[in-house]
Amino acid sequence: MDRLASQGVAVIRSSPTGWEITSLIDTGACAPEIRRIVRAVRLTMAIRRKLKAPVLSAFLNFALPPGSEAHSRLSSYLRKEDEHDMEVDTATSSLQAPAKHPSPELEIYCYLLVLIFLIDQKKYNEAKACSSTSIARLKNVDRRTVDVLAARLYFYYSLSYELTGDLAEIRGNLLVLHRIATLRHDELGQDTLLNLLLRNYLHYNLYDQAEKLRSKAQRFEAHLNQQFCRYLFYLDKIRTIQLKYTDAKEALLQAARKAPRCSPGFSSLMQQVGYHCSIIAR
Repeated sequence: MDRLASQGVAVIRSSPTGWEITSLIDTGACAPEIRRIVRAVRLTMAIRRKLKAPVLSAFLNFALPPGSEAHSRLSSYLRKEDEHDMEVDTATSSLQAPAKHPSPELEIYCYLLVLIFLIDQKKYNEAKACSSTSIARLKNVDRRTVDVLAARLYFYYSLSYELTGDLAEIRGNLLVLHRIATLRHDELGQDTLLNLLLRNYLHYNLYDQAEKLRSKAQRFEAHLNQQFCRYLFYLDKIRTIQLKYTDAKEALLQAARKAPRCSPGFSSLMQQVGYHCSIIAR
């Protein structure tokens, strides 16, 4: 058992990204510097593929005080696969000094990390419960340094309910969250939630409600290019149903031009759909 435990510790320590992320979040929360939070979110993708239950449990023990409400809730979503995992968790937690008073940013990040892990493991029901808990906690936090983390939580919150076919259940809550983001001047949150609401309406073919929301909601085109591309994609769907094919084509072509280079699939899809719209518009 000691050999297995030491191997678990070695796995965690061999990837310093987790500790770097913690440092970035704590520094960004104290400064405050949102760019550090943004970098922490980007680095999360580097550890996403390597994330295992024992490693994640050890990270929670390091970032959150054991026995705290957040630690207890998040740990309950991590099922121990076997007795060896329990030994690894015990050994790693004994070698790490947990934070006595974690920042709200770090706590929200832990919710995000566990939620991503549950979705990747296809534990969608647990992901739904975790996302609902994280959103309830997020409503009580009003800090601009949390906005980047909140936007990611909103996305995975909607995704977890979409994967279980219960997307309609959270429509009212998404509207409430959009209102809260507007009152808090959270531009990134407003853009993200607007797109999630449009996706929610269009998923159930509620085009009139989607257009009413789109026409009244405030947008921030220069804030995040990815969100603006998603907005243009949903705008194309609305314009197509309205038989405004020229406007639909323009929206798609604009989305294709603004799409990040790291998403060639999205750009290709936009060009294909835009080609069909141009044929119909003739």
